[in-house]
Amino acid sequence: MPVRLMDSLATTEALAEIFSDGSVLQSMLRFEIALARAEARLGIIPPAAAQVIAAVKADDFDAAALASATLRAGTPGIPFAKALTEVVRAKNAKAAGFVHWGATSQDVADSALVLLLKKAQPVIEADLRRAEAGLRELAEHHRDSVMLGRTLLQAAPPVTFGLKAAGWVAAIRRGRKRFTKAADEALLVQLGGATGTLAALGDRGMAVVNAVAEELGLQAAEAPWHTHRDRMAAMICACGVLVGSLAKLATDVSLLMQGEVAEVAEAGGEGRGGSSTMPQKQNPIGSTIILAAATRVPGLVASYLWGMAQAHERAVGGWQAEWATVSEVLQSTGVATASAAELAGGLKVDRGKMRKNLDDTLGNVLAEKAAIVLGKRIGRDKAHKLLETATRQASAENRPLAQVLAEMPEVAKHMDIAALSKLDAPEDYLGSTEIFTQEQLKDPRD
Repeated sequence: MPVRLMDSLATTEALAEIFSDGSVLQSMLRFEIALARAEARLGIIPPAAAQVIAAVKADDFDAAALASATLRAGTPGIPFAKALTEVVRAKNAKAAGFVHWGATSQDVADSALVLLLKKAQPVIEADLRRAEAGLRELAEHHRDSVMLGRTLLQAAPPVTFGLKAAGWVAAIRRGRKRFTKAADEALLVQLGGATGTLAALGDRGMAVVNAVAEELGLQAAEAPWHTHRDRMAAMICACGVLVGSLAKLATDVSLLMQGEVAEVAEAGGEGRGGSSTMPQKQNPIGSTIILAAATRVPGLVASYLWGMAQAHERAVGGWQAEWATVSEVLQSTGVATASAAELAGGLKVDRGKMRKNLDDTLGNVLAEKAAIVLGKRIGRDKAHKLLETATRQASAENRPLAQVLAEMPEVAKHMDIAALSKLDAPEDYLGSTEIFTQEQLKDPRD
């Protein structure tokens, strides 16, 4: 389905289709058909009635009319059940009396929402795996690509691009697993009837729930969850954390793409990343879309959590807010994951520029290394003060730190020329970088 222009930066074609009117109608209809079939199988309604109900198609409904009626009814379940009854009545008057038997409007809406989540889950997970794979390849390839570390946006002791990318991989993998677990736990059929007791079905309620769940390929909860939204909330929160991790990736990439840094670049191509007025520009579009999603999602997560305070057996307002919220969260998460996958698959890394940016510091970022070496001989505090003086002088005179240190009598007493010459080698000051990279790239079985 084509994405609406208004939503063009907020979803993907696949997710726009999943949350389209036709898909929503089909999901509500699937619940009603599953309910009828389950009840017929258990001898609660006539099999002939279930057959008529099962023959209804989503095309038999007017989505615009249902949307208008929903605004008046306060739930999509009521106008849908009425419309379904009329469609069935036109085929078989007796069968119409068994539509929606024992269910309530929220059962239709919640079960449909869960079915939409079930469709969206593999789409999001597939893009996450693509993003992981692309970033893993970058991390492996750039294990030895030394670059500036940056703390508080200032130059700091060196790291490797492999370590940075491995951190992205590990965070996204954790986010994917968290999302999968939470989504799996939320795939529960909703069937509780008027007040969550299924009294209209007598003592057959749990049998019907199990049968409907089987028909839909969902799980049966231990009881209806009309006003207990914790499992859906956990999935929403997992989306929030996941999008936050993707935003970390996007923030790093967009900063590394700044013209004065220029250590990485997103893939370009026709119509991607250009400017309407500045021909030279290559903008971080994938990162931009991820960060736009990360701007929307936290507020949506908070909205969902706020709505969990639902009164008694049926909510006033909180539940009615959920369709739009869940739809936006899943689509925002999906567009962020799709953008991350595209970003990861085409990211270009400039090792030469990384080395130049390191060298341009004239060794000042290795002041900690010098302080550690010198501190073992004259004490940490004294060494730290000497290095503060030396780095300021090196910056003011635009000279290498090692050269300035060699001219300081206090340093020359304790460090020979050979030791000073090694201060400019960032490869010798990477500590446990390789171990941390390896540990983060480990891929334990899901």
